[in-house]
Amino acid sequence: MQMTLIPLRDAAPDVLAAVLALNEADKTFTSEMDAARLARMVAASPYAVAAVDGGQVLAFLIGFDPASDYDSPNFIWFRDRLPRFAYVDRIVVSPAARGRGLARALYAAFDAHARTAGLERMVCEVYSDPPNPVSDAFHTRLG
Repeated sequence: MQMTLIPLRDAAPDVLAAVLALNEADKTFTSEMDAARLARMVAASPYAVAAVDGGQVLAFLIGFDPASDYDSPNFIWFRDRLPRFAYVDRIVVSPAARGRGLARALYAAFDAHARTAGLERMVCEVYSDPPNPVSDAFHTRLG
């Protein structure tokens, strides 16, 4: 697998459409997102990338830091409590690409970005209703 990370700010319309399609397929665990919402999130995010292989979008991650102008109540909860953090808002891996280490690679790339920016910890929200045992197991393995 020859994965390339493409910043969503620089992404072509077909890449953004693929990100929306991945999110739509997984919206039970990530929340809905239309093109306007994606554009606002990407504009506010210091780190939003798609993992692409051979022109196919396999996964994406959208992350924020305390300076981000982002309206998610969960993000705001962290911003009100932590001074220097990296927040993973959503990460989605296509079903066909699961089990290849893409989520781990995306987290590692965001962690490297966060450390360079002087952020002390990475946080995220994990849906518990409905339960997401795959996500729970993944995040448990990451610690």
